[in-house]
Amino acid sequence: MRLIKAAVCHAFGAPLKIEGVQLRAPEMGEVEVEIHAVAICHSDISYMDGAWGGSLPAVYGHEAAGRVTACGAGVTGIRPGDAVIVTLIRACGQCASCGIGRPTGCQTPYDGDSGPLKTIDGDMLHQAMACGAFAESVVVDQSQVAPIPEDMPMDAASLLSCGVITGVGAVVNAARLRAGEDVVVIGAGGVGLNAIQGARIAGARRIVAVDMSEEKLGMARDFGATDGVLATQDKPWRAAKAALGRGADAVIVSVGAPAAYDQAPRYLAGGGRLVMTGMPPSGAESRYEPGNFAAAGQAMVGSKMGDTVLKRDIPWMIDLYGQGRLLLDELISGRWRLDQVNEAIADTRSGRARRNVIVLKANG
Repeated sequence: MRLIKAAVCHAFGAPLKIEGVQLRAPEMGEVEVEIHAVAICHSDISYMDGAWGGSLPAVYGHEAAGRVTACGAGVTGIRPGDAVIVTLIRACGQCASCGIGRPTGCQTPYDGDSGPLKTIDGDMLHQAMACGAFAESVVVDQSQVAPIPEDMPMDAASLLSCGVITGVGAVVNAARLRAGEDVVVIGAGGVGLNAIQGARIAGARRIVAVDMSEEKLGMARDFGATDGVLATQDKPWRAAKAALGRGADAVIVSVGAPAAYDQAPRYLAGGGRLVMTGMPPSGAESRYEPGNFAAAGQAMVGSKMGDTVLKRDIPWMIDLYGQGRLLLDELISGRWRLDQVNEAIADTRSGRARRNVIVLKANG
């Protein structure tokens, strides 16, 4: 065990505390990664607030990039010194979901209470989302990392670990958008902006962003939205359909608000697909008329982490970034130190930020 610094949550809704914790060495199939950058995702905040329960104390953070510092036995294709992203997609490779190429649905449970972290006194410290990346280093399964180019900025690379693959993947992998189809994206935050640029890359005819803020609708246009609709207006789906001239072939809900899910089907065209990426708190419910879905031949599907397959999707997205077609640097609203994590979280809560990134070490 070695001592590292981490931002620890001791009580739901309370500020994180920067303190020393213990991190064990990587075991069979695991890698140790020194974290250079970790972005703040709204899922981290929801967990910190207790929206989905979980063990405490805990270390959150799951959208990270860094450099491999050690490998356990049985690790292949990765070696110390490699630059990588770190994700929460932990895949056993043996269950039915992994067997059909759906690692985001891996059925092998992970016990974060028994992970590589311990408190300074040797007590339980939960490794949240199998990552615990609000820390100087992590130990994760080799399935959770993917190589990145040596010269790729770590802050930009960290965004690939969750927000980018979730948004782009919702369009490309879950909605299976075809060139010329129309898209509505509800919510122009971090995931929503990536769904918008995923639709642009996939060749959408029109992309309508729906948000509560004119400022965010402006951001959405920067990432490829052709039209913007304020969600605060009466029956905003009518404005979206007016912009499209019809209903949407795909509607991506990127916010965890039940009200957004209540309204989402109203944006759909016949045969359209509703893709759910935003996650409301446990127990929240929405209401639909199922007969309308049946009569119009529509579909509703959830999408976790954009149904991403790391070895397939990350090289593709890195190449798009290198071409200037996938915007990453432009997603970063602010860069913060680890000891400023609570300020960065507060800024993220405000709704103004695209993505805030904690930078622990300069690129190199």
